[in-house]
Amino acid sequence: MVKMAANEEKQQGHRSGVLKQKNKGHKHGKHRTKGEIERENKGRVSVTALTKKQRKEQKRMDRRHKANQLRRNKKDMVLTEKRRLGTRDGPPHLVAVVSLHGGVDASAVTKLLRQEGAGGVVHQERCVSGVSDSFGLLFPRVKQRFTFLSHSTADMHSLLDVAKIADSLVFVLDSAEGWDSYGEYCLSCLFAQGLPSHALVCQGVSDLPVKKRVESKRALAKITEIRFPDARLFPLDSEQEATLLLRHLGTQRQRKLGFRSRRSHLLAQHVTFTANRPADGTGGAPTGLGTLCVSGYVRGRPLQVDRLVHISGHGDFQLSQIDAPSDPLPLNLTTARTTKSGKAGDVDMQDGREDEAPVRVLMKADPSCRESLLAEAAVDPMDGEQTWPTETELLDAEEARKNKRVIKVPKGTSDYQASWIVDDNEEENGEIDEESSEEDDDDDDMLDEAMDGEDDDIMSQDPGSGCASEEDEDDDEEEELCATERTGADQRYDEHIDEAAEEEGLKRYREARANVLFPDEVDTPLDMAARIRFQRYRGLKSFRSSPWDPMENLPLNYSRIFQFKSFDRTRRRILAEAAAEEEGAMVGWYVTLHINDVPFSVMESVQSGKPLMMVSLLPHEQKMCVMHLLVRRHPSNTEPIKSKEELVFHCGFRRFRASPIFSQHTSADKHKMERFLRPDAPTVVSVYAPITFAPAGVLLFKQKNDGIQDLVATGSLLSCDPQRVMLKRIVLSGHPFKINRRSAVVRYMFFNREDIMWFKPVELRTKWGRRGHIKEALGTHGHMKCVIDNQLRSQDTVLMNLYKRVYPRWTYDPYVPLSLPWFKREVIVDMDDLDME
Repeated sequence: MVKMAANEEKQQGHRSGVLKQKNKGHKHGKHRTKGEIERENKGRVSVTALTKKQRKEQKRMDRRHKANQLRRNKKDMVLTEKRRLGTRDGPPHLVAVVSLHGGVDASAVTKLLRQEGAGGVVHQERCVSGVSDSFGLLFPRVKQRFTFLSHSTADMHSLLDVAKIADSLVFVLDSAEGWDSYGEYCLSCLFAQGLPSHALVCQGVSDLPVKKRVESKRALAKITEIRFPDARLFPLDSEQEATLLLRHLGTQRQRKLGFRSRRSHLLAQHVTFTANRPADGTGGAPTGLGTLCVSGYVRGRPLQVDRLVHISGHGDFQLSQIDAPSDPLPLNLTTARTTKSGKAGDVDMQDGREDEAPVRVLMKADPSCRESLLAEAAVDPMDGEQTWPTETELLDAEEARKNKRVIKVPKGTSDYQASWIVDDNEEENGEIDEESSEEDDDDDDMLDEAMDGEDDDIMSQDPGSGCASEEDEDDDEEEELCATERTGADQRYDEHIDEAAEEEGLKRYREARANVLFPDEVDTPLDMAARIRFQRYRGLKSFRSSPWDPMENLPLNYSRIFQFKSFDRTRRRILAEAAAEEEGAMVGWYVTLHINDVPFSVMESVQSGKPLMMVSLLPHEQKMCVMHLLVRRHPSNTEPIKSKEELVFHCGFRRFRASPIFSQHTSADKHKMERFLRPDAPTVVSVYAPITFAPAGVLLFKQKNDGIQDLVATGSLLSCDPQRVMLKRIVLSGHPFKINRRSAVVRYMFFNREDIMWFKPVELRTKWGRRGHIKEALGTHGHMKCVIDNQLRSQDTVLMNLYKRVYPRWTYDPYVPLSLPWFKREVIVDMDDLDME
């Protein structure tokens, strides 16, 4: 019986009680085993695992092999690009010789490189259009070809253009001083733009005594290690040293510049111009435009005929076709024998003049695929207008017709004509609205007027201003006697001083100083209501967190620009497509570009001795937008630079003039506008300009009346965002008249009761950190009772912050005139003579 009961219990299964002990699970490394996963899934498969692409789990050795292959492919790509430069399959190695000291001559370097003992063979003289000291050089020992050019550093724009496209730069230094002040200025510009591969050369070391040569080299190396810590210094006084320099230039590591490696570019070696005739076929006078044929080697990326090209300093143009003439600098080595003396063997150089091959047409532009020159969006003045009024508008119009005022009109005037006659009161209101709608720097003018009184006081205390009169009559007589006995040198010095420029500079200096001492403070006008004068401004509870709609009350110029839904995504896509393109005129080909509708001023620039450089634009880079540049003030420039002042920009390959506005560089959604370019912090410069995809270096120059252009700031391209909100702040100040424990009576902020009630919702603050608000107006002369969070001090000042959104000025001009040499200053003049609003 007992056995049968046990069997029956075993068949039914044992059920544990509630109080059964449960032990902890085994700690097996915080992961489940395959068996546990299979038991939990019970044969079920996740739906997402079926729809997604299966990832192949690689073993450790497979991952290591894959990383090695990627590393090897990148290394081979870099070596292939390096070996192709200057060889038969690539363009000639373009070398620019730059002198950094007034006492050295760059032509002496090029003359030494031309000699036969250096190992090179000069094959082509004046191979670069517009540059007299340029030549093509074949170097059979290393099977390379070079193009050397020596351009004057007097024109900074031409120097920067040559540095943008040169493969290597050869800096010629003085054996004692290295470089002078202008050489330091050139290096600052080149480093800010992006410095390619370079070599340092000095002459005159062999002329020194043997004992002093080592000391001279050591002193020069100590000077150069500040700018070039790892650069090697090459003495260049003999043909053997010239050979070493050529070998170094052909084998050194090439520095990659992002703004030119992603775009096809070309340096003009031969330029012709054919003027267009009128379209009616009458054979009249030329129209001023023509077809520019530019020949040169393709560099960077393959060149496509349907893309637009940009000529630096002149604008964007379209191509009609690309030809393939014979290569003027061929590298056809039949033999490479080397004699015992170490000289190169025979070189078979094919001259295109003797056996001219027919010019082949590589490709012609397709009008249906060619990019348009459209830079601005078409503005529809009726866009946003209603086609039919709503019922509410009809009712309002009916009520206005019933309640209209009766005015006297001339006899015979119809109802329609009478509706256009403006009453005197309406005309006065219209004049006020028109004055208040002007959107320039009106408050800056008010700031100038507010500081006039302080400036007069300062001038009366300034001993050098000529207004102080604390001396007695004897001193006055002595001053008159000194004035009559002025020397000839002083008279010549005064003849070169521009009094208007001096006055303008003094005014600008005072404005900058007032902005530092009293930032953004503006006096309320007495002859105009504050609610009308500052009607475009509003108060913000918090500058950081208060909302501001970026699409609100946009100016008319915003209808002329283009905007991306996501600029960063578009930039990544276009750069990836440009890197994968393998069609068009390949890198290293010698081609002739036919550029349509080019003004004759381009040819005049070439004839004046300036090099011609062009670049193929990426898609959308001809369209206008709001560009933001992050710059920092250059230490050499100390003049006040005011917002909306015309500057000269170097942004990548582009060079243009524009009037930017300055703002703070923050991570918030609103950015405070800066009235002046700050010397101690990075500043964002916003300007209407064509779209440029980063990376790109930025240089800002300021041109004076005498043609001199000074470097103002350097930086890089930040973004392209029309919705970046830049707010201009003004601060209205008031003086506490009566102070209570938690309140105070404030005056001099407003001068009538209506203005106080208009600005009542805006929060107040003080210079000592107190906060409050307007409670009520007292009387009719601008006194108001304010509630403060703590008791005021008698020397404190009550402030009110008001903001409005500002935009750049549309003054974009792609033509930049010739800049005069920086060092040809006859008289030191600190300020510009520019008209200011």
